Amino acid sequence: MSFDVGADAYARFMGRYADPLAVRFADFAGVTDGAGGRVLDVGCGTGVLTAELARRVGEGRVAGIDPSASFVDAARGRLPGVDIRRGVGEDLPWPDATFDAALAQLVVHFLSDPAAGLAEMARVTRPGGTVAACVWDYAGGRAPLDTFWSAVRDMDPGARDESGLAGARAGHLAELLRRAGLDGVEQGELTVDVRYRSFDEWWEPYTLGVGPAGDHVRTLDAAGREELRRRCAQRLPSGPFTVDAVAWAARGTVRGATAD
Repeated sequence: MSFDVGADAYARFMGRYADPLAVRFADFAGVTDGAGGRVLDVGCGTGVLTAELARRVGEGRVAGIDPSASFVDAARGRLPGVDIRRGVGEDLPWPDATFDAALAQLVVHFLSDPAAGLAEMARVTRPGGTVAACVWDYAGGRAPLDTFWSAVRDMDPGARDESGLAGARAGHLAELLRRAGLDGVEQGELTVDVRYRSFDEWWEPYTLGVGPAGDHVRTLDAAGREELRRRCAQRLPSGPFTVDAVAWAARGTVRGATAD
């Protein structure tokens, strides 16, 4: 799937959801203003969550990693004081117990081995530290892309959407954290809402080739794209409207902490 696209394309597609989600997710993970400690952002992308973490604990206490070269370049330009590296979540280039918390926003469902990626996050987090992740509720029909995928299925009932991805259904993200060896796992919901001025403002980002949705649009010929656009337009108002989206979030504690 395509995430090796320009930072601007991602910002126009998912960034407007990721920005408010980052605030809620950092709160959920317990990364508070001035809390100190070192924090890792796994799958940092263009640096949306990274920037929020840096605002709370300082750039010098934050690190990030992402497989996309264009996203890494964008994040480094945005946050020159953050240690941002290119790599994958299943093989993190930091020693054991480097961080006090490791977070993954909208990433786990795209890992080749989600449980292994979460276990790696636990490895680089100190005993007693926090590992947290969030994924849109695709299976529950509350994700930002639900209107798009509903229209796709009308045209092609066999089309593969994102509802079957890891962490995208109730309880599965918490299950993955437990499988990765985390203790005290808790689950919650994070809700954001995004305002659009018009249907065209909503539709245009889907043509930029970002993620599974962008990949699907690329497979269509001109007539297919126009038909998909028409079906999406039937589901949404033409004038200003708001899209509400819900993400599953789960957090757990790394084993091995000693009592005071």
